[in-house]
Amino acid sequence: MSGALQIVLILVAIGYVLARRMGGEPAQAKRMLILPVVLMAIGLSDVTKDVKTPAAVGFLAVTVVISLVLGALRGASVRISERGGVAFVQYTVLTVVLWVVNVVVKFGANFGLRAIDPHDATALSNSLLLTLGASMLLEGLVVLARAVRSDHQVIWQAGKDGAPHQTSPFLDGMRRDRGRGQWR
Repeated sequence: MSGALQIVLILVAIGYVLARRMGGEPAQAKRMLILPVVLMAIGLSDVTKDVKTPAAVGFLAVTVVISLVLGALRGASVRISERGGVAFVQYTVLTVVLWVVNVVVKFGANFGLRAIDPHDATALSNSLLLTLGASMLLEGLVVLARAVRSDHQVIWQAGKDGAPHQTSPFLDGMRRDRGRGQWR
């Protein structure tokens, strides 16, 4: 897949997630954990082929760290409420601004590296999935931790066509333990 097509598809996917989460949805652990891990794995395989110089590694490390920080901030900015006994998450305007900052930082780093060494910029542009996945994973972990602490039911996956939601014994156990004061 060409780099430009990949970027367009990623931006469309981000737009879809933003639109869906601005309206709100149940906190689904599977969505918040599995997709980011898959994106990171694909991104890591792309990066290991291309990132070879110290400048590219340095820019990659900096963009990953910034993406992680922005992901944690996004997770903290998400509104968590309860609907039908289930934790419900909704993006705020601040969450969307942090997403935009994350994308601008990523493309800004690519532009900066291209000015230093055009060959390295190609390598760094292939790291979009890695940084995006890392950012989404940390956002999801922060949101899930906050949702569990809020004492609302966190589901593993939403039921389809009227089927009941799938729960997670691990998340349910964390919620029970929290209620007993075993962690905060």
